[in-house]
Amino acid sequence: MIDAVIFDLDGTLLNTCDDLGAALNHTLKLHGLPEVSKAAYSPAISNGVKALLEVGFGDKLTDYDVEQLRQHVLDYYANNIAIHSHCFEGISTLLQSLNDANIQIAIMTNKPTFLTLPLLKKIDELKNIRVVVCGDTLSEAKPSPKPLLHAAHQLNVDPERCYYVGDAERDIQAAKAAKMRPVAALWGYVPSETIARSWAADLNLTNPVGLLQHI
Repeated sequence: MIDAVIFDLDGTLLNTCDDLGAALNHTLKLHGLPEVSKAAYSPAISNGVKALLEVGFGDKLTDYDVEQLRQHVLDYYANNIAIHSHCFEGISTLLQSLNDANIQIAIMTNKPTFLTLPLLKKIDELKNIRVVVCGDTLSEAKPSPKPLLHAAHQLNVDPERCYYVGDAERDIQAAKAAKMRPVAALWGYVPSETIARSWAADLNLTNPVGLLQHI
């Protein structure tokens, strides 16, 4: 039996790719460098700003103050946080079905609080989710299991009766360490379906609604 489903945010619930890509390309433009395509930056989205900078600046990254570049990306993104971002197809149906079945919902993301909460307020399907654990809520973030265990505690549910859905290897690692049932969101920013399946999640789903068959 499942009492709760906890979700990663970027690449799982939300397609934030174009807004984060725009922040990267803005930073590249500031430094006179060519923009990068969506195909290039999409796989890096779930791995944070440093990964985006590595895609955009490549070997030239060592010539710059990485922390300054990171701040340029974050400043632009914070001011343009939900221009293009939207729920993946099927997420709205999944969330409504979970609510109808009295299964609790939470978010556990490595995204920092100062970006997560303003973003959620812009997304109608997500703004009423009451348990949100961010990358800086505790002293440790994923792949540590502690944030997931904290989310389960906030929901007052047994971790073993939770699914955790994410699109990165650390999501699957954290879920296993927390003794939750890991679900790989193959619709997200996975490097490839083959690689994602090698993470050995309990479930590998190509669309969000597919989760309902296992609840």
